[in-house]
This record gives sequence, structure tokens and C-alpha cells, in this order.
Amino acid sequence: MGIALRIVAWLRKNGHDVVHLREEGLHRLSDREIFRKAISENRIILTFDLDFGEIVALSRGMMTSVIIFRLRNTYTPFVLKRLEEMLQNSLEPLTKGSVIIVEETRHRIRELPIKK
Repeated sequence: MGIALRIVAWLRKNGHDVVHLREEGLHRLSDREIFRKAISENRIILTFDLDFGEIVALSRGMMTSVIIFRLRNTYTPFVLKRLEEMLQNSLEPLTKGSVIIVEETRHRIRELPIKK
């Protein structure tokens, strides 16, 4: 969601199995439909849309990892830099189910399921 195709290309170049909704003609899906699609395909959602944190929290056990970019600088080279740094340090939590918030200088990991 809102991720540049250059980031998709970089992820593919680095061995990740990536699908961009635009490539599939699905860029108009609702957030909930995107969430269900990610679960059914065992994918991780990359997004700038903060609503996905709430969707995960209210998902009642349906889980997929979500990387939420919360950046002031949204230029693709900076987003790529932050994504690369985060992946170097936090790939394992993504495989277990997590919400990762990527900020300008740090990232925060919230393992799933989110407990009250």
C-alpha cells in the first residue's frame, strides 16, 4: 500500500517473493480485503497506511506481519535505506507474526497476537 515499485524491484533483487497490488490490478482493494489476501497468500504487508495496525489488533487471531512506514521523509531512497536497516535486524519477528513500525531513526516491533 503506497509502496513504490522501485522498492518492490529492490526486494525482488534481494531474493524476496514480492507482489505489488498494482501489478495484479488490485490497488483499489479495501484494507480488510488486502489483509485477508495477505493471510491467504502468507505475505507480509508493507504500507504507509496506519489503519493496518488497528486491523491487525482487531483481527481475532488471523495474523500476518505488517511493516508500517511512519516517515516524514518518504522519498524512495530513504524508505529503501530504512527498510534495509530494519530487515537486517528484524527479519525473524516478521516470520513469527509482528507489526513493525519504521520511523526516521528507529523501528519498533510488536509481536502478534497483540495482548491487551
